[in-house]
Amino acid sequence: MKPFHKSKSAGFTLIELMIAMAITLILLYAAVGAFRDAQQSNLVVTQTADMTDNLRAGINLIEQDVQQAGTGIPIGGIPIPFTSNGSTTSPCGTTTAVNRPILGGSGTFNKCNSVINAVEPGSMLGPPITAPDATTGTVQNPNSITDEITVLYADNTSGLDLKPIYQPATAKPASPGCPGGSLNYSGGTLTITFDATCVNLTTSGITLQPGDIIMLNNTKGTALVYVSNVSGQVITASPGDPFNLNGRSDPSGTIPQIETSTTCGGTAACFPVTTATRLWMVSYYLDNVSSPPYIRLVRQVNFKTPTPVGETLENLQFTYNFVDGATNPANQPDVPTGNSASQIRAVNVYLGARSSYDVRRGNQTLFARNNLMTQVSLRSMAYYNKYQ
Repeated sequence: MKPFHKSKSAGFTLIELMIAMAITLILLYAAVGAFRDAQQSNLVVTQTADMTDNLRAGINLIEQDVQQAGTGIPIGGIPIPFTSNGSTTSPCGTTTAVNRPILGGSGTFNKCNSVINAVEPGSMLGPPITAPDATTGTVQNPNSITDEITVLYADNTSGLDLKPIYQPATAKPASPGCPGGSLNYSGGTLTITFDATCVNLTTSGITLQPGDIIMLNNTKGTALVYVSNVSGQVITASPGDPFNLNGRSDPSGTIPQIETSTTCGGTAACFPVTTATRLWMVSYYLDNVSSPPYIRLVRQVNFKTPTPVGETLENLQFTYNFVDGATNPANQPDVPTGNSASQIRAVNVYLGARSSYDVRRGNQTLFARNNLMTQVSLRSMAYYNKYQ
C-alpha cells in the first residue's frame, strides 16, 4: 500500500497580492487622472466657446447701433433744456441736467451739455469689475471701472417724418396739405395731433408708444420731447418724464424755442410747419445687480426695461477718436478739453468675458478669460486727410 502525500495548492503569496494591488491602484489612479484631465480640458473648451459666443453677440450688437449713430441727427447735436450760468466747468447751468439711463436708473448727461450728441461717452459710469478670483475694481485704477456708451439715431423705417404734422392746403402748387394736424402747448404739456391723411398712427405700422422720444424740427429750430401718452392720432408730452425733457422753460432746447415767438401762447398757430421724427437712444453698460454673481451686458432703449444681450461679461471699455482738423486726439476715454462729442469719428470697443465656472489649471483653480476688441467708424467719417 502506497503512502498518501497531500500536494501543495497553487496560489499567490501575500507579497504577490500586495504587489498586484499596488499596480492596479497605480493604473486606476492614472486612468482617473487622465479622465479628470480630459474632463477639465472639455470644460475649458466648452467655457471658451460660450465666452466667444457671448463676446461676438455683444460686439455685433454694439457695432450695429454705433454704426447707425448720427443718422438723421443734426451734426452739432440736438438742443436740450439748458440754462447757462456762464461757467466753463461743471455744473455749467442753473437748472437740472437731462437724465441719462445708467445702471440703477439715476444719473445725468454731462452738466455742461446744451445738446445731446450722436455719441455720448460714459467713462467710468458702469460698475467696477467684480472678479471672484481677482482684485475688485477701484477708482484708483480707472481701467477697473467699466464704461457706458449712449448713441442716438433716427428711426428711418417708421415714415413718421414723411409729412409735416400740420400744413395748410395750397392752390399753387396744388396740395391738400395736412390741415387736420396741430401742435398745442399749454401748462407745460405738448399735444400733437397728426392728420390721418398724412400720417396715420394706427394703420401705417408706426406704432408710437409711451416711452418713445420724438424730435420736432421746423424753421425755428429743433427740440426733443418724451412721449407720455398715445391715443389714436394724438400724442401728449407731459412734464415729469424720466428724461426731464418735457414742460421746461429754459432759454434753449425747449418747446417755446421752436414756436414763432416765446410769447406766442402755445396755440396751433404758434408753430411753423413742423415735422416729427422718432429717435432711438440706445445705451450699453454692464449690470452686476440683477443676477449676481453673474455680470450681464445690457442694451437699454430710452428709459425702457434693459435687455440682457450677453452673459458673464466682466469688462466693457470705450475710447474715442476725434477729428478736429488740428490735433485729432485718438484713444481718448472721454471728450478732451477743447473738443466736443460731435467730433467723434470712431469708437474703440473692448469687451472682456470670463467663464461661468472656475476650472483647474495645474495647481490653480481659476476662471477662464477671453476678450474682443474692435473699432467702429461713424457714418464712414473716420478718414481724415492730413494733407489738407
